[in-house]
Amino acid sequence: MKLAMVGLGRMGANMSRRLLRGGHSVVASDRSDAAVAGLAGEGAQASTSLADAVAKLPVPRVVWVMVPAGPATEAVFQELAGLLSPGDIAIDGGNSNFKDDIRRAAMLAAKGIRFVDVGTSGGVWGLERGYCLMIGAETDAFDVVEPILRTLAPGGSGIAPSPGRQGRGGSAEQGYLHCGGVGAGHFVKMIHNGIEYGLMQAYAEGFDIMRSAATTPSSLGYRYDFNLADIAELWRRGSVVTSWLLDLTADALARDATLSEYSGVVQDSGEGRWTVEAAVDQAVPAEVLTAALFTRFRSRQDHTFGEKILSAMRRGFGGHVEPPSEPGKG
Repeated sequence: MKLAMVGLGRMGANMSRRLLRGGHSVVASDRSDAAVAGLAGEGAQASTSLADAVAKLPVPRVVWVMVPAGPATEAVFQELAGLLSPGDIAIDGGNSNFKDDIRRAAMLAAKGIRFVDVGTSGGVWGLERGYCLMIGAETDAFDVVEPILRTLAPGGSGIAPSPGRQGRGGSAEQGYLHCGGVGAGHFVKMIHNGIEYGLMQAYAEGFDIMRSAATTPSSLGYRYDFNLADIAELWRRGSVVTSWLLDLTADALARDATLSEYSGVVQDSGEGRWTVEAAVDQAVPAEVLTAALFTRFRSRQDHTFGEKILSAMRRGFGGHVEPPSEPGKG
């Protein structure tokens, strides 16, 4: 099918490429003419503006927005409200707050425009590995865009279904899921990222403790100078803590055991905060996820080796580059 991709950054451009490889037609839209021209050279149809991109689409039009959450996304949807027609579908595949989805969907529904929110996980590796997709939408809108989702998703990826799922089937086994109504996709992605914070923090603290064992006070009676790169590599084989995050950690340590290129300043992208807010709303205890978020706040004032591990993982899965340290805090 044919759709417009608005926003050709790290994620949007590679998602467009995966769609093109899957036989879909993509109208490329971005503030950067160079980004549009580059994707056009790979088979996409160029556009000169958002209005031009919409005009190039068949009815019902499908527009996928992949720009940074916040004011940039809000501006695009405000403009789309005046460009799209009843029956058209607007998709937010960025990291928006699910409450913004609900508000935007209501705004668009007043004009007969359908809204789909897609929590997208896969980072810079999604082009080849596929993207794990968490979708919030009414069923009629989901049915229209499912061919796009199926192409973007990883598919089975050689992973057998959980033993308890035998014979159940469903799209979850293919890497995408209609989670519920509008906002549900971004809600699930929000919790996904909150859990990610906790997992990353656990790895970071564990490696920091092992590193510090080399300087244990003699009065304690032990001191170990561990090869952290070898331990990370060891754990990738047969350990219960094996994961992609461990793979990224092992790779970073193999390249530089001291992680000297990282300062340990760790940003948060929003979902961790929203996860904690949701926990407060629902009176659900979330001590680990909350502590992991607060550690990121503290990392901007004082840095540990563990936070270098966090920075290395973030660069590995999402291409996130540390911001420069503030004067007197680096």
